[in-house]
Amino acid sequence: MKAKEVTAAVDYALVASGSEKSRDFFLQVLKETSYTQVTVVPTGGETRRLLRSHDYDLIIINTPLQDEFGHELAFAVLESTSAGVILIVKSEIAEEVEARFADFGVFVLPKPLNRRMLYQALKLMAASRRRIVGLKLQNSKLQSKIEELRFVDRAKCALIQYLNMTEPQAHRYIEKQAMDMRISKREVAQSILRNYEA
Repeated sequence: MKAKEVTAAVDYALVASGSEKSRDFFLQVLKETSYTQVTVVPTGGETRRLLRSHDYDLIIINTPLQDEFGHELAFAVLESTSAGVILIVKSEIAEEVEARFADFGVFVLPKPLNRRMLYQALKLMAASRRRIVGLKLQNSKLQSKIEELRFVDRAKCALIQYLNMTEPQAHRYIEKQAMDMRISKREVAQSILRNYEA
């Protein structure tokens, strides 16, 4: 599999790895993919500090780190970010670690790690991230639509109460105002609410 085949929908990656040789390997592989901004650190402490001030799309934890093993860091990442997480552990414990993280969406890869295996994990992670980002966007649109419906319903109630309109009349009034003024029904509803709920 060639590096250019891996298409990540994200740009920012953080690598926590205690081994300098491994850090160079990850940096090289990630730079060959679409991750344009890659930060590499040797400790869990430095990783946590960076997570407080930066948003990352992908976090790779190559255990053990210089100051901790790394599984605690993976849990901390899961609690504080929506980044994809790849946890790399010795093959002897990979199955056990994978079982601990099975419900959290962490990719656990066994060492020794080869380039092809990492590319496949990056490809899967990118696909998962795109799906999650798409679902979040869809959820955000639905939340916005629900909020608009709440405003419109409140505005209809105000029109019914103060102008003695029927529900269909109030609905038509809001739709017509939105069309005539070329604004959203939400903006019309907010204007009505400002007039009648003040």
